[in-house]
Amino acid sequence: MNEKQRPRKVVVVTGASAGVGRAIAVEFGRHGHAVGLLARGRDGLGGARNDVEHVGGTACLVQTDVADPDQVDRAAAQIEADLGPIDVWINNAMVSVLSPVKDMTSDEFKRVTDVTYLGYVYGTLAVLRRMIPRDRGVIIQIGSALAYRAIPLQSAYCAAKHAIQGFTESLRSELIHDGSHVQVATVQLPAVNTPQFSWIKSRMPCHPQPVPPIYQPEVIARAVYAVAQQPRREFWAGLPTVNAIMGDKFIPGLLDHYLAWMGYESQQTAEPIRQDRPNNLYEPFPGDHGAHGRFDHDAQDFSIQVWANINRTWVTCIGTGLLAAFVWRTRLRASRAAQLRRSFTSTRAEAGYS
Repeated sequence: MNEKQRPRKVVVVTGASAGVGRAIAVEFGRHGHAVGLLARGRDGLGGARNDVEHVGGTACLVQTDVADPDQVDRAAAQIEADLGPIDVWINNAMVSVLSPVKDMTSDEFKRVTDVTYLGYVYGTLAVLRRMIPRDRGVIIQIGSALAYRAIPLQSAYCAAKHAIQGFTESLRSELIHDGSHVQVATVQLPAVNTPQFSWIKSRMPCHPQPVPPIYQPEVIARAVYAVAQQPRREFWAGLPTVNAIMGDKFIPGLLDHYLAWMGYESQQTAEPIRQDRPNNLYEPFPGDHGAHGRFDHDAQDFSIQVWANINRTWVTCIGTGLLAAFVWRTRLRASRAAQLRRSFTSTRAEAGYS
């Protein structure tokens, strides 16, 4: 079935006003789907709606703070009333604080947890109440390599991503136990060029940056769209994600020391900033900031690993075919060599050589 024949789906994206969420919303709109847009900032939501409609999608925006479960449930109800039953729900909203643990406050830990972890829980609960009776639907959690390998200066954010991983694994097992056809998937992200680095709260002396190598949000959006079409347990996006997750499995102690040495500098540019600069921890950052951050010149707009992961069936078939061809050619050469040896031996015997 091609895209024009594929039925329209109703998709909800939290944190849709900017960054990865904005790119995901646009990607679904490009394929003709109806997209419910949830975020706190009305300016960004309006820009996201315009982007989705510009590429051929339908959009419904609901100004929502995902840290409030009642707001999330009301948003889900409004989207179903305006667009129809929700087919795909994507939890993506986040906030963070760039700071050593010793300088963090309890309120900051609570706020990051309320948005970046509990926001996923509230979104999942709201849509489960609707998907389970229908016995269908896909929930996608936007995770991070940091769900496996935490880094310094982002303790609250890393803890939230670890918590999402545990919550999702528990939920998945329960759905399997119940025989439910509702599916849960996680997309683990690398560093992405989003506006968050211009507005996260920071106590560091220089401007925050994603840890290189950096990818454009559209790379992630294509991966999320692919997972929504063919759900899988987990999708690792980008080779850095693979390296971080596998590295934490085999050399966690070495990574502790490596990140202690490199983790501070790699998360900051050389540009000084004021520590009292405006941030979006408690209130949305004003304006419409789009999907991209300020690191376009350093960000990659394609990942061969993501492409191969999306097309893993074809890649496997081609790889298997090439391997079979290699084995067949090797055996053919060996057979020919054996024939030549037998022919040579027979010739020598006929000539009277021992």
